[in-house]
Amino acid sequence: MLFAALPGYRTKQPRRHPDRLPTAPVLSFEDFTAEVLAWVTWWNTEHHPQGLNGHTPLQAWQQDPTPLTDIPPHDLWSFTLEDDGRTRVITSHGVRFKNRDYLADWMTGQAGREVRVRFMPHHTHEIEICDPAGRRLGTAHLADHATPEQLGALRRARTRRAKRLRAEAKAAEHLRHQRFAPATTPTAPRRLHAATAAEAARELSRHHESDLAALALPDLIPPAPPPADWPTPATLKTAARPTPPPDHQDTP
Repeated sequence: MLFAALPGYRTKQPRRHPDRLPTAPVLSFEDFTAEVLAWVTWWNTEHHPQGLNGHTPLQAWQQDPTPLTDIPPHDLWSFTLEDDGRTRVITSHGVRFKNRDYLADWMTGQAGREVRVRFMPHHTHEIEICDPAGRRLGTAHLADHATPEQLGALRRARTRRAKRLRAEAKAAEHLRHQRFAPATTPTAPRRLHAATAAEAARELSRHHESDLAALALPDLIPPAPPPADWPTPATLKTAARPTPPPDHQDTP
């Protein structure tokens, strides 16, 4: 009832004729939140729906004799979180979860302790840490947060990539579509699409190059060692591939 009356509302299923553009500017997030809260208050305290005998939802709730059981907060929170079933160890970097490190002040001196992670889906900024028996130890927060500038650039890059992939998928589907010649007698189907040998070779070459790029292993062969006069750490000197002497020749 509320959302359909707000500017910028769009139905879930696309219509044959697109909706008109909103005449009023769309609401900001703060104004939208205030509008929703005001509507909820009106619905519960002033609105009289059919079937409640002239009462508001709040009055009907208060007059209902059904007993209620209040669950303690320390028991309720566990029912809203998921558990991946793994046992982890607290290290000097915190707790590793989904290739990320989570830290908390209470972890000081807890290195080596086995714990379990409880988390809320899509809320990746913090997790709950429990002991193996399920007792809550505390909250851990994501370490090394990206800056707002980095997050904005990341969102823009993901948007551009999504648009490019959608365009490529649409073009690939158009090329994949086949048409056949009409027939008035039982005969084998005859495709109408034709391509030159050069066109087919060019497109196959593009697919072959993309496949090789996906299989590339740049670290398979280590690079040659740097020149001797360079100040290079010893670890890089031992990891580099030795260079054969200039007079080295292969013998059969």
